[in-house]
Amino acid sequence: MARKKNRVDLDRDNGIAPGLVAKTKKRLVVASGRSHPELAAQVTQHLGTELAPTEHRTFASGEIYTRFEVSIRGCDVFVIQSFGPPVNEWLMELLIMLDALKRASAKRITVVAPYFPYSRQDKKGRGREPISARLVADLLKTAGADRIMSVDLHAAQIQGFFDGPVDHLFAKPVLLEHFEQGLSTEDRETLTVVSPDMGRVRVADTWSDSLGAPLAIIHKRRDPKVANQVSVHEIVGDVKGRTCLLVDDMIDTGGTIQKAAQALKAAGARKVIVAATHAIFSDPATERLQDPAIDEVVVTDTIPIAADRRFDRLTVLPIAPLLARAIHEVFEDGSVTSMFGGDA
Repeated sequence: MARKKNRVDLDRDNGIAPGLVAKTKKRLVVASGRSHPELAAQVTQHLGTELAPTEHRTFASGEIYTRFEVSIRGCDVFVIQSFGPPVNEWLMELLIMLDALKRASAKRITVVAPYFPYSRQDKKGRGREPISARLVADLLKTAGADRIMSVDLHAAQIQGFFDGPVDHLFAKPVLLEHFEQGLSTEDRETLTVVSPDMGRVRVADTWSDSLGAPLAIIHKRRDPKVANQVSVHEIVGDVKGRTCLLVDDMIDTGGTIQKAAQALKAAGARKVIVAATHAIFSDPATERLQDPAIDEVVVTDTIPIAADRRFDRLTVLPIAPLLARAIHEVFEDGSVTSMFGGDA
């Protein structure tokens, strides 16, 4: 027997077409790839739901297969996929998941990528180079993504690479709360926020304002032909006898942070604390971050950190509460910007 539906009659004067109206409710569904299952589980826990049952396989040939085991027709789906190693495998898995969701008639698909892959390749530094961050955005859009959510993009202009809404979240509130509660009185009184390079000055300046601390800048030069090699030149600002808080968006091999910390200690810094959002920790980052010049490293878990890459002076803060709140705001048509005091 057919369901009863409210009928709408033709109303030419008001431009209303005849038809039937059915009452429907939005349904939030969270799905996850295999890159960071712990983070996905924590996000759903904070949302008060559970992950959509999903079948993942990698065949002997290396090809990836994904199938959603329940109907997601008409759902507002948030797909969580982070991008630690192997980055390219997780990217391909995400694209296949998006295609499956699109063909399964999901109403809206949001990619939740706490760390956006290829984000450092956001411009042409030399001739005949790709802009891979734009390529990734195009791939996500073509595969079926309607919206992207990410934390601390390496460059804000990456938002413009995607033809649709981008929710750019900031880990600063999570990190800031840790330092406001954890720093000793002496550390607070002698605190100086340090930018490890000129590209992070704007971010470090916001930290300086929030903590009421002076700002110092490290000038460095990087050889464009040699990856992951940095030479520190000079420090702009007073760091002698100070507790220096080095802030950055990511730590890859740790070369920049190690040399910056060594330069700060050589200039008379009393203590060096490192704060970063994305702990990529490619070899030999773990060894470099245990340099005597570095007193503490604080990161978030946007990327899974294996047990063998953790060390005594490392603190890992959970990013799941921030992601869960942002997902809830997007689903309820609320304001993501309000989470960051109007800065998002």
